Amino acid sequence: MAVHPKDIKKIVKYKLKRTLSLFEVTASGIGLILGAGIYALLGIASGYAGNSLWLSFLLAAVIAAFTGLSYAELSSIFKGDSTEYEYTKKAFSKTIAWVIGMSIIFAGILSGATVAIGFSNYLNALTGLPMILFAIILVAFLSLINFAGIKLSTTVTIVATFLEVFGLLAIIILGIKYWGTVNLLEFNNGLKGVLQATALVFFAYMGFESIVKLTEETKHPKKNIPKALLISIIVTSVIYILTAISSISIMGYERLSLSNAPLAETASVPLGQVAFMVLAVIALFSTMNTVLLSLVTTSRITYGLAAENALPRKLSLIHPKTNTPGISILVIGIITVVFIFLENIETVANAANIAIFLTFSFVNASLLVLRYKIPQQTMGFRAPFNIGKFSITSLLGLIFSIILLIYSIINIISV
Repeated sequence: MAVHPKDIKKIVKYKLKRTLSLFEVTASGIGLILGAGIYALLGIASGYAGNSLWLSFLLAAVIAAFTGLSYAELSSIFKGDSTEYEYTKKAFSKTIAWVIGMSIIFAGILSGATVAIGFSNYLNALTGLPMILFAIILVAFLSLINFAGIKLSTTVTIVATFLEVFGLLAIIILGIKYWGTVNLLEFNNGLKGVLQATALVFFAYMGFESIVKLTEETKHPKKNIPKALLISIIVTSVIYILTAISSISIMGYERLSLSNAPLAETASVPLGQVAFMVLAVIALFSTMNTVLLSLVTTSRITYGLAAENALPRKLSLIHPKTNTPGISILVIGIITVVFIFLENIETVANAANIAIFLTFSFVNASLLVLRYKIPQQTMGFRAPFNIGKFSITSLLGLIFSIILLIYSIINIISV
């Protein structure tokens, strides 16, 4: 017999201790942001932006910072584990909140499918094995791990982050002697190409919004959460920008755009096949870890919305042996596989970004509305640059989210 979440709430009640310093939250934030996105999508993005790909990463970072400040302020208004569903329900209505809840779930599903296809691309480049088949096998295997309740330990997360950073730093260092060989200010496909690439590479920054979930465990959260969020985005953007510069300098954007394993192929130019294999293995580990995280978090979000009666109640049932939301895990795994059959990583990634930018548009809009709905004295952190109660950064976050949403649609149409 399954256990309902309401029964669990009666059994387990606790309050998190504030133990995390600014450094620890920042390190966690960098780990949350750095992931498989750049390994999977760098080549495609270079086809859009050409030599100015680095600018797309810079623009994406600035836009992420605007929305991140909205998340930081909203997290200080609501309890630390609150979700976008609760923000939009308070600001607008339960109907809009439901739409955003669905948007978040599909963003997670599509993100998992994107990275699973990226995994299969690197595996195919390394072994010649069929791509889609192994993407499906990967999702099925990781869904079983998710169902079994195997916890993602801190050690595994640290190892994954270390390998991801090592791979990117290796590309940066290898590319230094090639810097200056291409004109990085050349807009090969115009401003439109840069903006199309910005919409795509924003995928690589996903995770910054989760930093605010550490609010209840952070010392001086009103001060440290916004700082950690901005520092995390700055550090990751520097790594991404330098990786883009080195990759373009070594490979040339045209060759890079045609590669299914862009970073592995980039490493092979100065160091040969051994470097290709090392970077490909790092990419496989990185993408596998990201797919697992996506399946875990999306199934838990589905479970949470079902517990709020926003989805069928059966999705909130807990399996008595594994203590995991089995039905949610099964449904998320199946839908992820369905999207893998699209095969085109560019299409799936842009579809994920459409859901992401829709969510971010409403998060920024929620803060603009709640500034006038909620008494000032009940608010904690306040995003900078305001005109009275009106938030300039939230407005910019809203505008740019809508612009990138439109460019994500353009990307899909042009595939």
